Amino acid sequence: MTFLDLAGTVFVILGALLFASAALGIIRFFDPYTRISAVGTAGGLGIVLVVVGALLMQPTVTDTVKVLLIIGLQLATSAIGSIAIARSAYLTGAKVQRSLYNDLEPRR
Repeated sequence: MTFLDLAGTVFVILGALLFASAALGIIRFFDPYTRISAVGTAGGLGIVLVVVGALLMQPTVTDTVKVLLIIGLQLATSAIGSIAIARSAYLTGAKVQRSLYNDLEPRR
């Protein structure tokens, strides 16, 4: 196993773990806004790690161009999609679940 194969495998596994954490966030978080935050961030970074890992396992010039296109499109559309979903949640009146502990609240 070469160094590129090992690095590619590590990237793919890290991307899969990020996807799993996003799925856990959908289950565990209470309101749509925190769910969107978890999925948007983990999904955007997870797909980048997976496609870069796949590229490292079988690097070619044409695949490099495809990966760069995939990364650009994913990062652009993930942000726009997250914003659109958050806006629709706000416009439909989705409530924010208040946390039990607020780090920014002044102590008394």
